[in-house]
Amino acid sequence: MLSLSKLDPVLAGMLQRHDTQGLLRRALLYVCLILSGALFLLPALWMISTAFKTAGEAGAIPPIWLPESPQWENFTKPFENLPFFQFYVNTFKITIVSIVGVLLSCTPVAYAFARLRFRGRDTLFVLVLATMMLPDEAKLVPLYILFSRLNWINTILPLTVPHYFAVDGFIIFLLRQFFMSIPRDLDEACRIDGGGYLTILLRIIIPLSIPVFGVVTILQFVSYWNDFFWPLIFLTSLDNYTVSLGLRLFQTRYFVQINTVMAMTLLATLPTVTLFFLGQRIWIRDVVLTGVNK
Repeated sequence: MLSLSKLDPVLAGMLQRHDTQGLLRRALLYVCLILSGALFLLPALWMISTAFKTAGEAGAIPPIWLPESPQWENFTKPFENLPFFQFYVNTFKITIVSIVGVLLSCTPVAYAFARLRFRGRDTLFVLVLATMMLPDEAKLVPLYILFSRLNWINTILPLTVPHYFAVDGFIIFLLRQFFMSIPRDLDEACRIDGGGYLTILLRIIIPLSIPVFGVVTILQFVSYWNDFFWPLIFLTSLDNYTVSLGLRLFQTRYFVQINTVMAMTLLATLPTVTLFFLGQRIWIRDVVLTGVNK
């Protein structure tokens, strides 16, 4: 039998070795995460570095990561050739109006699928999900004919008005799943107090769904801000161009170097990156809430 005085050093050694192994595993995990993160950040870091380089430094082999002197004129040259300020105003206008339309139209539809019981509800929901499988190219011709007959071509109406009719199946699905996680006991309590379906939506569902609305705003902002396909189809006048169309026009119309293109690309990505970092807490909180078992 080991005495207590002999047993304590043995346990202490085992605990020390266990702590050492745990520290080594944790350190190895952190090193792997840092290397993986650096690998994924390389394209973004190269874009930022190239935005401040001269034309010679941008095309140098082997690559030069740190320019000798930052070239701030790379960020001003495009504004001298094209009305990029107007492009930013147009893009912000289309993005904000579209986000408002998505929230106003998809919220009651998702609420109906999540809380109301009516015949054919599941079938209709499946049809809504089926619209997600329809590619944009399949809708191109009929939509163009429709909007041309309405005289909406070369306006922001084709890019904004459809979002007020709950056409985004993924957003409806996302909102529905979040609404279903809200306890139904709150609905019953509201009905006891004399509230109807509209009262439940306005006073219970919407106030408790701020996190998912934040996630929808972030997702839709990134989508509409970076959209290139639909503005290319419906916008023909330079005064109505968006940032994505302006970047492509600047790259093809003028003989520009890669450093100037990267500078404008950096400016174009700043709004989406800024919004994402500002909305990190809302994003994470929504993931946690939607991950709770119903």
